[in-house]
Amino acid sequence: MGTPWETLDESLREQVSNSVDLYATARPMLEHVAEAMRTRIESLFDETDTTPLFIVTRVKTVESFRDKAARMLVPTAGETPSLEFPNPLREVHDLVGVRVIVKLPHEIREAANLIKRRRSDFDCRSDREKDIGSVESGTYGYSSRHLILKTRGEEVVRDFQAKLGGEVRITGNFVFEVQIRTILSHAWSEIEHDIRFKNAEPRAWSPHIDRQFTATAAMLEAVEDQFSELHERFQTVTGFWDADGEGAVPLSAQRIQLIWQTLLPHVDRKSDDDWGWAAELLAAHGLSGTREFAQLLQPSVITSVRAALDHRYSPGPDRLLDDVLLWHFGTSHIKATSGGDEHRADSLRRRLAQMDVYRLKISGAIDANVAPSAPLTGQLPATSAGANAKKEPKLEAKTGAGAGTAAKNEPAVKSEAQQPKGASGKP
Repeated sequence: MGTPWETLDESLREQVSNSVDLYATARPMLEHVAEAMRTRIESLFDETDTTPLFIVTRVKTVESFRDKAARMLVPTAGETPSLEFPNPLREVHDLVGVRVIVKLPHEIREAANLIKRRRSDFDCRSDREKDIGSVESGTYGYSSRHLILKTRGEEVVRDFQAKLGGEVRITGNFVFEVQIRTILSHAWSEIEHDIRFKNAEPRAWSPHIDRQFTATAAMLEAVEDQFSELHERFQTVTGFWDADGEGAVPLSAQRIQLIWQTLLPHVDRKSDDDWGWAAELLAAHGLSGTREFAQLLQPSVITSVRAALDHRYSPGPDRLLDDVLLWHFGTSHIKATSGGDEHRADSLRRRLAQMDVYRLKISGAIDANVAPSAPLTGQLPATSAGANAKKEPKLEAKTGAGAGTAAKNEPAVKSEAQQPKGASGKP
C-alpha cells in the first residue's frame, strides 16, 4: 500500500499538483506566521504560575502537504473519485503547528484554559483530547490535547495569503493547531513518528514494534502518575510549613491523621481510625497547630528514635508519636501524660533511659560497646543535650488544657513480661 500521492486517481493529480506548487511558493511566508504564533502564545504565560518547559513550532513540509492534499474519500459504487480536501490551502488546519510542552499532566489543562481564555487573540474552534491510548479503550499510545485556533486580522497572515495569488481571501485570519503535551508524551510521539512515518521501508514495520511502543507508552504513563503524586505531596507538605496558611490550621484528630499519613505514610500499623489519643498527647504539650506538628515529625528525629529504641516490632502511629514526644520533652512528657499510671510512667522512664544511652553514644561520651555503670535518669549531660539541640528543631512544651490528661483514656499497660518490647499501641 503506497502513500496517498502514489495511489491518487489520475483524474485528480493535476488539481493536487497545482495546490502543492502554490504551497511550496508560499511556504517561506508561513514560517513567519508560525514564529509569530509561537511568540504570541509564549507571551500568554508571562507572569502566570504555569510555565511550559518550551514552545516549538513546525510548518508542514511540502511532501506532507502533498500527501494530505491527495487524500481521497472512499467512493461508493459508480461514484467519481473525489478529494477529502478539494481546497487544501483553505481546508487543511495543521499547516502550522505549535507545541506547548509541559512537565506534568495537570499543567496540560492549565495551559489549555489559559490559551482559550485569550479570546482577543484567538478564536478556539476545537478542543479535543487526542488519546489513541485511552482508559475507555484499555490501550496505551499517543496522548495530547489539540486546540484548533483562528487568528484575528494578523498582518503576517495577510502577507502569506497575498502569496497565494487569490486562492484565499486576504483577511489576516488563519486557522492553526496547538498541541499541548507532557515532556514524556512528547518524547514518545517524536520517536514513534520518526520510526513509523519516516521509515523508508514500510515493510520493516511489524506487530512486535507496535507492542514495544504500547509497552513504553504504558511505562511512561505510570512514571507520569508517580511524578504527579510526588508533586501533589510536595505541595501539601510545603503548605504545612506556611505559617500564615495551612501551617496555621489548628490540630484536630482528623487533621493529625492527614498530616501523619502525608509525612509518614509507611507508618500505618493502626487498628482503627481513632486519632483521639494522639490529639491528647499533643495537647498535653500545648502543641495545637499544623506547623508545630510537622516540625515534630522531622525525618532526623524519627530516625534517631528508631535507632535509640530499636523496636522489636515496628511501632504504629500512636506508639511512635509517644516516643517522638518523649525524645523531645523527656521527663516533662512523663509528667504530662502518665496521669498517675505508674505502669505507663515506668515504661516511659525505661524508654527515656534508652534514649539517653543513645544520645551519649552518638556524642561519644560513652563507649558504644560498654553499658553504663548505673541507670540513666532521663536527663542529658549539658554537652550531649547541646550537641543534639543543634541538629534538631527546637520544640518547647506549652501549658495547655490537655496537659496531664493524655493517659486518662489509655488502656492499662501490661508489664514488660506480658508485652513484647516496643509493641505498637499505647504503653
